[in-house]
Amino acid sequence: MWNRVVMGGAALALLASSAFLATPSLAEEKKADAAGELEAYAPVAGVSGKIVSVGSDTLNNLMQYWMEGFKKQYPNVQTEMEGKGSSTAPGALIEGRSHLGPMSRPMKAEEIKQFEDKFGYKPSYVAVSIDALAVFVHKDNPVEKLTLPQVDAIFSSTRKGKYEADVTKWGQTGLKGEWENLGITLYGRNSASGTYGFFKEHALYKGDYKATVKEQPGSSTVVQLIAEDRSGCGYSGIGYLTAGVRTVPLANDAKGEAYEANAENCYSGKYPLSRFLYVYFNRKPGTEVPLQVREFLRFTHSKEGQDIVVKEGFVPMRKKEVEKFAPAYK
Repeated sequence: MWNRVVMGGAALALLASSAFLATPSLAEEKKADAAGELEAYAPVAGVSGKIVSVGSDTLNNLMQYWMEGFKKQYPNVQTEMEGKGSSTAPGALIEGRSHLGPMSRPMKAEEIKQFEDKFGYKPSYVAVSIDALAVFVHKDNPVEKLTLPQVDAIFSSTRKGKYEADVTKWGQTGLKGEWENLGITLYGRNSASGTYGFFKEHALYKGDYKATVKEQPGSSTVVQLIAEDRSGCGYSGIGYLTAGVRTVPLANDAKGEAYEANAENCYSGKYPLSRFLYVYFNRKPGTEVPLQVREFLRFTHSKEGQDIVVKEGFVPMRKKEVEKFAPAYK
């Protein structure tokens, strides 16, 4: 649910305000409709200089395509990016090595404090996309659904979700036949990743990962390994979905309905691992954002920018979400 995500109440209300019928085709229509209601990007004069981005791997593809689209508008702008994980973003901003800090989770209190200790004010941020953090399995795996306590029992050594037993075989999720005694091979992100932290907090109830989770430096690698392993199970942003894997519908508990990781279930707040994806930046109160940074952020919030979100398999911002966050850079 959106109320599992660390966001302000107003932002939560925006995302929980629409309830849509749950069909995959309608999900795609809603994604297109959301991007379509945004304004087209209108270039402005005088944009030049350099933009450096350091941060999230989950946002890596989006940032790359946004920068390519931005350079088509402003060929003289230079761009650099590095996407090794959300935890690298705060330090790069504090040290002045980047203009933008993409993060797949909100900054932690201690990260904000370090920034504030350096500059005397808090970092600014905008949401640039919506993501469904998905549990992936091999495309042939017939598991119909999982509850969050089951997910916790699969991935966590602490089982703070209070599931009845440690889950190590697919038969414990209800599968029969050739799947019943097949062990579950676990794949996940490394600790530099915001996705690692988000999954730990919201799917593992702030518990600890099992030592058997095979940690990977990138989301695409997690999904690729699951596609090659019939026993595999892992987690990643929905934008990394491929034909070799499928996502498992998730329920909050055994009494609740399981929901697919798709657009309408994110917008309605029904999918339990929905989240915003953010870009942080340094803006001293009372001053303007550097022109190239302001226009890049405005581009991400435009129709063209959110069309890229749709193309990359994430969930686009609607007009109401863009209007909520745009004042941070205007």
